[in-house]
Amino acid sequence: MYASHFGLAEQPFSIAPDPRYLFLSDGHREALAHLLWGLGAGGGFVQLTGEVGTGKTTLCRALLEQLPPEVDVAMVFNPALTSVELLATVCDELHIAYPAGTTSLKALVDALDRYLLDAHARGRRTVLVIDEAQDLSREVLEQIRLLTNLETTREKLLQIILIGQPELRGVLARDDLRQLAQRVTARYHLQPFTEAETRAYVQHRLHVAGQRRPIFRPRALRLLHRRARGIPRLINTVSDRALLGAYASGLSQVDAATVRHAAAEVLRPPARTRRWVPAAVAAVALLALAGAGAVLATTRLGLLSARPVAMTTVPVAATANAESTAPRVVAPEPPKPSLAAVLSESDADADQTAAYQALYARWRVDYRGTSGELACERARQVGLRCLFRTGTWTVLRRLDLPAILTLDAPGGDKRYAVVTRLDDETATLELGGRSLTLPLREVERAWDGAFVALWRPPAAVTSPLAPGTRDKGVVWLRQRVGDVNGEAGSSSRSDVYDEDLKRRVMGFQRAQRLAPDGIVGEDTLVRLATVNRDATEPSLSSGSR
Repeated sequence: MYASHFGLAEQPFSIAPDPRYLFLSDGHREALAHLLWGLGAGGGFVQLTGEVGTGKTTLCRALLEQLPPEVDVAMVFNPALTSVELLATVCDELHIAYPAGTTSLKALVDALDRYLLDAHARGRRTVLVIDEAQDLSREVLEQIRLLTNLETTREKLLQIILIGQPELRGVLARDDLRQLAQRVTARYHLQPFTEAETRAYVQHRLHVAGQRRPIFRPRALRLLHRRARGIPRLINTVSDRALLGAYASGLSQVDAATVRHAAAEVLRPPARTRRWVPAAVAAVALLALAGAGAVLATTRLGLLSARPVAMTTVPVAATANAESTAPRVVAPEPPKPSLAAVLSESDADADQTAAYQALYARWRVDYRGTSGELACERARQVGLRCLFRTGTWTVLRRLDLPAILTLDAPGGDKRYAVVTRLDDETATLELGGRSLTLPLREVERAWDGAFVALWRPPAAVTSPLAPGTRDKGVVWLRQRVGDVNGEAGSSSRSDVYDEDLKRRVMGFQRAQRLAPDGIVGEDTLVRLATVNRDATEPSLSSGSR
């Protein structure tokens, strides 16, 4: 009904999986890269988790579209299966013949094994995708693990993608499933959209539907992001209802009030109101039993428009002179400053210099100079190097190095903060002489992805190493790759970069999600130097100096 009112060719927020509406945020693209890398790693499991409605299934469809034509895919959408039912479903998906009505696991596994060997001989690969994997029983998960034992002497015959809600991470963390967890070659947790991504997502869908003029006002988009918590499915639901509400009200644009009413209709009440909603529901039920239909509606509206007053009470300690134990009201703690407020207060030039001084302090180096090239020259003097990169939290986690982040202040100026600790949901920053622990999403709103870190290169390696190179750094490389891979120390002291060393370096590069070219340039050298490094050096995982 509302499409023609807003000049749209169709409804833009349908939940049908129309590929024209595919929108990949930065997080989705990174997740897709992880999955593609995992599928190219030679076997085992790939794990994708995320909250309900964050786009896991959409991402899986995008993944399948990018697989080469020689890959056969079996999809399992119903996790409520026994081991026999699961194997039968896989065989059905791959059109594998098996004895009708069989309940024998061996018969099904043998049929699948024959198929996989034949497919491998024909140069084909097989991928099994299991959705809602958090609901799989332990017995079925164990059977799935055993399927990865189907292999040749060089590679696995079956690769498995497990897609599930966050509970899947807890399931695979169980001690009795550790053998399966150890076979996960790539894992990614999909986060909800940031506010900027929500705006881009809404605009993308409206544009595909034929938008010719702005429909959602800026305040409406901000409120939509907060109420939908950045979850694409909820954004669709609230947006669709908001467009219908604006049409019914004769509005040419969707305003914040319309979004607020739409969210109240389709979403659960926010957490802070749940404690008094049951009382309202009970009152409505009593009125209904009394037959007061009109009063019921009025009372319910009145109750739902009320706002409870939060108050913390602490009993007054009884004393000899106390005449009562009346509660006293405790003032709430002052709110912690937001990142935007701190960025507005700091001075740009002093901020960058202070950031370099704080970063050097993590390495126990006294630095009193300025920022820029002089700062990196000081690094060389003490055996360190500057590493300039643009990336994501995932890149920083892999490096596990304190780094200076480039942040955008509310006025548009650049500010600089040192990230000293990185947890699952928060980052600790040193900024403007104070330490702040903030949600990752809050930092992401200001961070453009640029950072600079310090790292300690090996003294033996002075230039990139490539296969065929003869250099003293090759001896260090051979020993370091062995240490990182947990291999026995090589007795070879050869300074020639041979084919065996190339194979081992490429294996390390794949494990670190680097281009497996066998060339030890800066990226590979940084990873070799930082993986399992000296515990006395600073890291983000421990936050230690």
